[in-house]
Amino acid sequence: MAENISQRYELRLRAHPRILADIRRAVAARLRLWGREELISAAGMCVTELLSNVHKHAASPECVLTLENLPHGIHAAVSDNESGLPVVKEPDFLSESGRGMFLLSKTAHDWGTDLTPTGKTVWFTLRAEEVEP
Repeated sequence: MAENISQRYELRLRAHPRILADIRRAVAARLRLWGREELISAAGMCVTELLSNVHKHAASPECVLTLENLPHGIHAAVSDNESGLPVVKEPDFLSESGRGMFLLSKTAHDWGTDLTPTGKTVWFTLRAEEVEP
């Protein structure tokens, strides 16, 4: 009998640069459990960007990271208590910052923001590509 593995993972955390490597490892472990190894690198980069934005722009570092395993890939979201929406800017490649949402927008198959009664949720989806034999 197959073990019933939850197709949803939720982590409440305080966004801070010190924890980003641990969060990427947790995301990688969950994606491995779901058989989504090919999405680990892209998911790690996108999640890191969303959590970095919470740390830099939200009044409170409290947030919730949610991952969902879908038939075609994964859906990830970070919810925080800030209503200000992220902005994708044309990157200045000489600058040390400001490229994250641009990179996320080019990496994720789809992404967006939803205002909530307590702030916002920024989400993205990554699709698993069919590998031709």
